[in-house]
Amino acid sequence: MRYIIKKLLSALLTLFLASVITFSIFNILPGDPAQVILGIDASDQQLEQLRETMNIDAPPVYRYIEWLNNISKGDFGISYKYQTQVSSLISQSLKVTLQLSFFSLILTVLISIPFGLLLVSLRNKKSFIPLSLLSQFGMSIPSFCIAILLIGIFTVKLRILPSIGYISFSENPLQNIRSLLLPSFSIAIGASSIVVRYLNTSVQQQLKKDYVRTAYSIGLSEKTVLYHHVLRNALIPVITIFGLIIADILGGSIIIENVFSLPGIGKLITSSITSRDLPLIQALVLYLSFLVIVVNFFVDVLYKIIDPRIRIE
Repeated sequence: MRYIIKKLLSALLTLFLASVITFSIFNILPGDPAQVILGIDASDQQLEQLRETMNIDAPPVYRYIEWLNNISKGDFGISYKYQTQVSSLISQSLKVTLQLSFFSLILTVLISIPFGLLLVSLRNKKSFIPLSLLSQFGMSIPSFCIAILLIGIFTVKLRILPSIGYISFSENPLQNIRSLLLPSFSIAIGASSIVVRYLNTSVQQQLKKDYVRTAYSIGLSEKTVLYHHVLRNALIPVITIFGLIIADILGGSIIIENVFSLPGIGKLITSSITSRDLPLIQALVLYLSFLVIVVNFFVDVLYKIIDPRIRIE
């Protein structure tokens, strides 16, 4: 319990520091938010009125406390570009990203774990090398190249899956799944290759440990040693990689969402940056920080569950 409490306090402190840094960076950037909203044709009087309404001239500490207070109520401000609540924009985009993340993670697990275990079981056989090269190949190709390849096969040639656009589940469940299949596979292929490589490397390292030789010396079978002892210890670095993959996908796979024109978090990040929409960018950066911190917290808790020997240093 002390371990979890310490990690929770550390996560809260990190989130607080992330909010301070996020607010500071975006408030020292050059540019006039009032000018961005009203445009170049606005009069000086209009600009001054808007600055007063937005409280731009207030001391930074006061504005930070006000911003933090609004965030605690779920109010992230008004988007400059869309002229609507930032929380509403993120909520709408998050629904798409969560669906994409769910399908991508399911496919990643279904591909990586069986393939990784197969690679481990064939480590002393000739077929290991080509399979290992296959995983290396999948890890080396950028996700947008995989996306283009899949579009060429399943959209252009076979004409069975759409390449752009998104249809909500409530509107048409079947079309919703079809619209997310290619993006999900584009993410899952690269992610699975990374998990397979880390799993294989971790297992190879564990097989050199003394406890493995001891297990073999007392007569345990290779299958028992591998799946009941080695694999459990080898999962710790793999969980770290899974945590990073989950944070990356939930953060919005920026390239993939733009390639397939999905209205998710990744597409929203691109839009906010190109339009210099500071309230939206601030909220998205804080969201990404919160996401990474939460995922890392649960990864640390999983470490403790898998290996109870982990203690507070």
